[in-house]
Amino acid sequence: MMGNDSSATILYIEDDLPNRVLIKRVLEAEGYEVREAESGSEGLQIAQAERPALILVDINLPEMDGFEVTARLRAMPELGTVPIIAVTANVMKGDREKTLAAGCSGYIEKPIDVDLLPVQLAAFLRQ
Repeated sequence: MMGNDSSATILYIEDDLPNRVLIKRVLEAEGYEVREAESGSEGLQIAQAERPALILVDINLPEMDGFEVTARLRAMPELGTVPIIAVTANVMKGDREKTLAAGCSGYIEKPIDVDLLPVQLAAFLRQ
């Protein structure tokens, strides 16, 4: 990874286009490079090819949910140290534990607080 956090590439796996557009705009304004995937399988391909510095994954994805995507990402040796952050509207009791048990490094609730997001991601990138 480069010395400058903000030039890091972030992969955002999310099937909802308005969410992707919003997050991409917020992160690019912070200087991050953003790659987007609208399905878990596309996200896995991009992650393997590009080895992003951080991966944001929506939990409620069609076909393959975010837990499955995370488990598959964690099975790739080259991505072993990459922070994977779950993005989810599921904030019921036990969801956070389930997310972390799946291999996520952390958890961001929807609706995403766009002012807080860059701060949250910078903290994960420094770990």
